[in-house]
Amino acid sequence: MASGMYMGELVRLILVKMAKEGLLFEGRITPELLTKGTIETKHVSAIEKSKEGLKKCMEILTRLGVEPSDEDCLAVQHVCAIVSFRSANLISATLGGILSRLKENKGVARLRTTVGIDGSLYKMHPQYARRLHKTVRRLVPDSDVRFLLSESGSAKGAAMVTAVAYRLTEQARQIQQTMEEFRLSKEQLLEVKKRMRVEIERGLKKSSHEEATVKMLPTFVRRTPDGTENGDFLALDLGGTNFRVLLVKIRSGKKRSVEMHNKIYAIPIEVMQGTGEELFDHIVHCISDFLDYMGMKSARLPLGFTFSFPCHQTSLDAGILVTWTKGFKATDCEGENVVELLRDAIKRKEEFELDVVAIVNDTVGTMMTCAYEEPNCEVGLIAGTGSNACYMEEAKNIEIVEGNEGRMCVNMEWGAFGDNGCLDDIRTTYDQSVDENSLNEGKQRFEKMCSGMYLGEIVRQILLDLTKRGFLFRGQISEALKTRGIFETKFLSQIESDRLALLQVRAILQQLGLDSTCDDSIIVKEVCGTVSRRAAQICGAGMAAVVDKIRENRSLEHLDITVGVDGTLYKLHPHFSRIFHQTLI
Repeated sequence: MASGMYMGELVRLILVKMAKEGLLFEGRITPELLTKGTIETKHVSAIEKSKEGLKKCMEILTRLGVEPSDEDCLAVQHVCAIVSFRSANLISATLGGILSRLKENKGVARLRTTVGIDGSLYKMHPQYARRLHKTVRRLVPDSDVRFLLSESGSAKGAAMVTAVAYRLTEQARQIQQTMEEFRLSKEQLLEVKKRMRVEIERGLKKSSHEEATVKMLPTFVRRTPDGTENGDFLALDLGGTNFRVLLVKIRSGKKRSVEMHNKIYAIPIEVMQGTGEELFDHIVHCISDFLDYMGMKSARLPLGFTFSFPCHQTSLDAGILVTWTKGFKATDCEGENVVELLRDAIKRKEEFELDVVAIVNDTVGTMMTCAYEEPNCEVGLIAGTGSNACYMEEAKNIEIVEGNEGRMCVNMEWGAFGDNGCLDDIRTTYDQSVDENSLNEGKQRFEKMCSGMYLGEIVRQILLDLTKRGFLFRGQISEALKTRGIFETKFLSQIESDRLALLQVRAILQQLGLDSTCDDSIIVKEVCGTVSRRAAQICGAGMAAVVDKIRENRSLEHLDITVGVDGTLYKLHPHFSRIFHQTLI
């Protein structure tokens, strides 16, 4: 219907039919007219020429022996025009569909593109190109379409395809080489486990505790819940940009239950990085609002403070802040007892009284919460904005605390694992870049490789490098891609979802100001998957060291234990928990 191979034959069949009906050649039908292929597409092109077309038509028809009149020639010219016009319209409609799809793929209001064209019909027919251009522009008015005639045809194109394939193969090789730095072998993961075990021992021993990176801090939590706990308690949870105040009602007996009421409050960046007094005044302001909300300002409740930062505890209700992490930089807090800072802020408020009974790390809080439901739980893991673990260690092994009886929960503060350089062989240039641009350069190196706060930034650093090398986003580095923190970890979780099509990945990237092709989306998805996989694996290797330590402590061949886990990365990422489990087991 549309190609040059059949156009002349379509015209011949129409002329035969019209002659049979007496509409042409006074009804004369010659053997030549009945012979397939006697009218070619080049004849159609010649007949449609504006000046000499009728003369050419007379010559062609005379060769076919039909003795045409001038009227016959006009009619045949009209038939040729109808057939070639239909061809141009069909091609235009198909091309219009392709252009509309391109526009939709790119997500642009107006498409600007070039159509490369070759072929004898387009090049030789006197009217074909003009008709095609006009119809395409009418069918896709929201596009600016340029038509470019191929100079050397498909032969040159074959060389181009080869050149492009060669370039893409080399590009793919270099991208895979970059990703290979993040792909850890079983031997490497076993080495991470072994090194974590070494650092655990250094943190527990009095002689090496001071310079140990994995601090193994005593928490003075000596037992997990047994179900007899009862009463109303206030709880605070500070560990990131959001702060929670909770009322927890614990009921023992046959119908034991835990009822919770809570409110979430934001901590502005200027408060996170202001003075310690401003930070704790803000926390107390939130507590005051919550007590108003619950109508409990007159009750003097016992309070537990979940404080998810490295603290050196000297008792259950005393914790000296070792160092801020996760973007906090409030002054006059490091080296201070944060419980006293909270108590002082409550006094300054002069609105209510609270008994601050315990300061608890979030890992400890997670372990205790899970242990209430599952008595076998003796390990806590946070895999969220930050990364940390705790477990019940034999008291005799915690050399910086007096006493050898029973067990005590130790807050590992494993985020600092590697700060002494022991992980440098698996850290990449991208990890180094993230570290150098962080608020605590040189610290929390393990956390910066596996926690939610940093994974998105590692991905951004990789995308930035791949774009500079011309492998992504047409080599164009947008302002968005230059912006630190733009690629949040939640985007990794969304992009890695198995249910997400490439168009949806592109939509997420466009939200971030990254104009991507489908090929870009495939690469971005692979980068995200590779970075999050490594995070889950090294987290699993660290946990394997902890579980092995507990098993050896108890001289067991086989250990049956439960790990209580919390954190958005573990809960919301589509693959993190599965890869973590596979690595651990």
